[in-house]
Amino acid sequence: MAKILVFAEPHGSTVKSVTFEILGKAQGHILEVATIGNLGSSALQDLARYGAQRVHAIKGKNLEKYSPEAYAEALQDFISKGNYDYVFAGATSAGKDFFPRLAGLFNAGMASDVVNFLFEGDKWFGTRPLFAGKCLAKVELQGPKPYFITIRPNALGLPTSPKSSSPTSSEFTHDVPSIRAVIKEIVKGASEKLDLTEANIIVSGGRAMANADNFKILNQLADVIGATVGASRAAVDSGFAPHSMQVGQTGRTVSPSLYIACGISGAIQHLAGMRTSKVIVAINTDKDAPIFTKADYGIVGDLFKVVPILTQELKNLLGK
Repeated sequence: MAKILVFAEPHGSTVKSVTFEILGKAQGHILEVATIGNLGSSALQDLARYGAQRVHAIKGKNLEKYSPEAYAEALQDFISKGNYDYVFAGATSAGKDFFPRLAGLFNAGMASDVVNFLFEGDKWFGTRPLFAGKCLAKVELQGPKPYFITIRPNALGLPTSPKSSSPTSSEFTHDVPSIRAVIKEIVKGASEKLDLTEANIIVSGGRAMANADNFKILNQLADVIGATVGASRAAVDSGFAPHSMQVGQTGRTVSPSLYIACGISGAIQHLAGMRTSKVIVAINTDKDAPIFTKADYGIVGDLFKVVPILTQELKNLLGK
């Protein structure tokens, strides 16, 4: 039985859902959770339902705001006292930022952007995409423990039957005396929808959107089905959408349950960022567009005619 630590990022009143995915997949082992700062009672209850046996709140000087340097140093101190075999985090913006630094402090092995894993006894094997998602590699880590692993959000899926229990909570203090780069302010985007990497449904637009105003028809569809709106690099480079909405090799890598591609041809760079979506729906006027080779469902037609009809039909179906 392996001893596992999962780093949880706060998200609203709870934590990011990738934390629950990891806990659910790692059932049967000793599961502990660490976070920077305090978590509310609802977050603790959620973590317990998905198998967390102990939750540690790490506090101290220079940990009030996110800093990869400070987070890595504080977690290094905590982990070195815990005798953990594996340390997990989501492959979120923060996870991708500071987890490699943390693994480097231990001179330990790391597997990033993992989409599936299993244990054979205490030995871990993971699956991660290579070469822009063209193939999947089975990886294992060697050398001194602990090993560090980041998991792509939405890749594992949530457990179907969470349980009811109460975790033990504790506090750990580590003061970071100084940091070289200070983050003064984090400005959030105007959208209240989920971050692309966390979204379960994504509606994306490509160059065929023609201008930024036309994205309103995608927003209307997204509002009906509870989706987040994304964009291809062509749309972003044309100024139709901000870079924060870009899906693809040079943007966000996503794994939603449903991905609706509107007016996106399906360049390999875009496919690299969304090909692990559970279901892909493509809308394009070009029946030979590469996106159709990856789509589960395809509609050959003008998105400006198809999307409003789809929106209205879904409104009727959902009673909205």
